[in-house]
Amino acid sequence: MQDEIIKNGSVRISYAEGVAGGQFFNPSVGNMSFNEVISEIRDYISAQPEFFYDIVVGCDSPSSDKPFFPIAIVVLRRGAGGRFFLKKMTYPDNELKRFTNVPTNWKQRILQEVYLSCELALSLRETLEKEFGVSRPDFKYEFAYIHADVGEHGKTKEMVKEVTGLIKGHGFEPMIKPLSFAASVVADRYT
Repeated sequence: MQDEIIKNGSVRISYAEGVAGGQFFNPSVGNMSFNEVISEIRDYISAQPEFFYDIVVGCDSPSSDKPFFPIAIVVLRRGAGGRFFLKKMTYPDNELKRFTNVPTNWKQRILQEVYLSCELALSLRETLEKEFGVSRPDFKYEFAYIHADVGEHGKTKEMVKEVTGLIKGHGFEPMIKPLSFAASVVADRYT
């Protein structure tokens, strides 16, 4: 399947290509591969190494019959802004028709958001550790959180324990609304 450029500049990638495959989108740079995202993160941190950086991942999805999942990698320069990289995961039409496990109700979509976030976060953490090393004094960053689009209020409150347990089970700390900006603000902007 070829990548499909959509009107806001992001690229839709099929689920079959994997969460770290295909193209990511950054508003300043445009479309880039996962390796280019890693290079951009390295360059961003290297440009001002005196700052501390937080790297987080979050995902969202719209309420629709044909779900798609914008996944965001957010790199925050504490106290001085940040950057994000976005990828949209979609299910091809033939998978929507063939499979009954495609997440179409809101609970399934939220679980899929968290699963995709965990999958990307694991690939990203492994790649960053290989690229930057585990403890490098010139790269002061923390990659501990996955943001989930659930909260203690509203209909998602019944899923908080399940979602936070899934994130903790993958070795990350969960962040929920109203603090989960990577999912509820950055990724949400592209739903």
